[in-house]
Amino acid sequence: MIDEAFIETLKNRFGGKISGANLENVDPWIEVTSAGLVEVCRYLKQEPTIAFDYLNSICVVDYCETDPKKAAKVKWQPHLEVVYHVSSIRHKTTGVIKVMLPRWKEDVEGQIPELPSVTDVWRAADWHEREAYDLSGVLFVGHQNLRRILCPEDWVGHPLRKDYEMPLEYHGIRGR
Repeated sequence: MIDEAFIETLKNRFGGKISGANLENVDPWIEVTSAGLVEVCRYLKQEPTIAFDYLNSICVVDYCETDPKKAAKVKWQPHLEVVYHVSSIRHKTTGVIKVMLPRWKEDVEGQIPELPSVTDVWRAADWHEREAYDLSGVLFVGHQNLRRILCPEDWVGHPLRKDYEMPLEYHGIRGR
């Protein structure tokens, strides 16, 4: 489904909101800017020839190397990738949409990055966005009920961040 013609169609329609693509990957993907995410997702769902009507999952990949020796050798800057796996039931096809985000909003450590919510496009995004917020620290702006889903409400930090440090105790209970 995601091929050169598909990418060209999206670039013609959305211009700079389509910021990249990788057709060589096992699961080819398109990269969308955070500003264009909702508009592109709505199109991908509503366009009858595409009809990505099912959101399989949302996950976050943390590109952060905490070992200084290894960090000096990586070819990328630390960032987060929010990955949306979508499917078309009608056409029996799948697709992957990615959004690149800085690890911290405005490069201020501890200030989690923001991304528009796609709950108005796919209702299933409700739980997926809550999990991504809770575990990886991405704030989904416009989400109607964005709160922790797996960790307690007063938990500090986001456990799937590579620089996360597990607390030694929680409410007087020793962990390790």
